[in-house]
Amino acid sequence: MRDKFNLYKDALIEWNEKFNLTAITDPKEIETKHFEDSLSILQAIELTNQSVADIGTGAGFPGIPLKIASPNIKLTLIEATKKKTEFLKHIVNLLGLKDVEIIWGRAETLKNRQFDVVLARAVAKLPKLVEYCLPLVKSKGVFVAMKSQHIEEEIKEAGTILKKLGGKVKEIKRIILPSSGIARTLVIIEKNKLL
Repeated sequence: MRDKFNLYKDALIEWNEKFNLTAITDPKEIETKHFEDSLSILQAIELTNQSVADIGTGAGFPGIPLKIASPNIKLTLIEATKKKTEFLKHIVNLLGLKDVEIIWGRAETLKNRQFDVVLARAVAKLPKLVEYCLPLVKSKGVFVAMKSQHIEEEIKEAGTILKKLGGKVKEIKRIILPSSGIARTLVIIEKNKLL
């Protein structure tokens, strides 16, 4: 597993010189702010063999680190920037990852797809995220929004759209990343009904 993370890190640094994939380019910071941060989701939910969609994945975060750590998930990476999808294809191939689908597009274009788990990391404010992501969650599935510390106001603002789309906040999990001390809040939203 360590080898895969090292290959991923090296490829990210190399590709980032040609294409602007991430503002984080220091190898140590990639490990903490990308890899460790992505894996923090495993402190909130268990991933075994579910179908997982990562919305606005960018250079593959949190989806690819989670796939490395939980190889039996069926992962769908959704990214609107073409050059980033090219990088994702390269990484999936380089790491020999199976059951990974890469979609060049936006969450709202996936009207007929549903997943057990939907993830979004620093993509938009919570009301917008709920609007984009909750329709992609199966009944009894979860949407996990990775946010920074102060989330109370956003949760309040998302109340109406949550109710309309059949979701409720199941848990708000606060995590401190061990290596960096960065505080992260995971908002776990359960979908109770199909629309």
